[in-house]
Amino acid sequence: MDRELSASTRQAQKRKRFWQLGIAAALVAVAIFGFRSLITPSIAQSDIRTAVVEEGPVVATITASGTVVPEHEQVITSPIQARIEQVVHTTGEQVQPGEQILLLDRGYTQLAYDKLKDEQEQSRHKSVQLNLNLEKKLNALASQLEIKRMRVKSLQAQLEDEKYLLKIGGGTQESVKQAELNLRIAQQELEQIEREIVTERQLLKADEQELRYTLAMQSRSIEELQRKMEQAEVRATQPGVITWVKNEIGSNVNAGDIIARLADLSSYRVQATISDAFASQISVGSGVMVRINDTNLQGSVASIKPTVENGIVTFFVALEEKAHELLRPSLRVDVYVQTAAKQNTLRVQNGPYFRTATKPQVYVLRDGELIRREAKLGVSNVDYVELENGVQAGEQVVISDLADYQHLDKVKVK
Repeated sequence: MDRELSASTRQAQKRKRFWQLGIAAALVAVAIFGFRSLITPSIAQSDIRTAVVEEGPVVATITASGTVVPEHEQVITSPIQARIEQVVHTTGEQVQPGEQILLLDRGYTQLAYDKLKDEQEQSRHKSVQLNLNLEKKLNALASQLEIKRMRVKSLQAQLEDEKYLLKIGGGTQESVKQAELNLRIAQQELEQIEREIVTERQLLKADEQELRYTLAMQSRSIEELQRKMEQAEVRATQPGVITWVKNEIGSNVNAGDIIARLADLSSYRVQATISDAFASQISVGSGVMVRINDTNLQGSVASIKPTVENGIVTFFVALEEKAHELLRPSLRVDVYVQTAAKQNTLRVQNGPYFRTATKPQVYVLRDGELIRREAKLGVSNVDYVELENGVQAGEQVVISDLADYQHLDKVKVK
């Protein structure tokens, strides 16, 4: 028959049951907590970047590509059609005013110069010949003039004789009329010779004027060729650095071809390009920030090229610090053209999140969780994004890419 258990045995069994129940409850709790952890999305702390919301200005910008170029660059062109004989200084070398850069062959221009000199000498001889011919013609006309004057005097005396004979009855009226006619003819011949002399002098004056013009033009052409031959020894007219030179010895160049570029490296500007889709947002005088590594240089749009090439607009930026130590020729830089500005607004550091976000929302880090909030984004630039609502100053907002979590209200941070 069964024996009744002792009180100590019953107590031991009761304690054992309590322990079993406690262990079972603990296992259930652990299982529930583990399952919940499995179904709750999470992200590693090392996979996110956050930034603190702060108050401050935000200037909206559009981004362009830029290249540092010398503010003043001299383009040297060939003064004549010639062949390159010698390259004295090459690209990258510094030159002073008067130093030779290139030497061009002057043979062709020398021939043209000698030909012009011969033509000028020929013109001078022609001027002498004209004067001699005129003098000869004037001498002949002067002789004829003197003869006509004497004939006029003779005919005047003959007319007076005929009139006297008619008066005393020894002559006829016809004789008097014939004497008058002979006198008028002689007077007209005399006037004609006088007019010829005046005309010849005027013709000489016109020919001499034409020759003077010809000689003057020839002199200018000779001076121009002489200057071009001097310029064939291509020399620097200002201090600077050669940024490019045509160094193909023996190659031919035409008058006006670019053969060298000389830059003044004491000051710089930026040549920038941007899509024509943003052309309406750029105007002369717009504020510009140029970024070189981590250094920002301020400036403004100085000019805009009127033509659009292949959908690209080119403009130039005048820098406030034109001689900054970081500026170098042909250095690639980022250019940010200012289009709008807001003062004393809530802002957060710009990051990949704002480039991939598809909804007006942000994720705030609080108590080990990322909590989604509706937030309207305002103006932005490469550094900051304006948050018009949904956050407060001092809160931490995720700025790294969260494209895979944007549908979740909360994300646990491990």
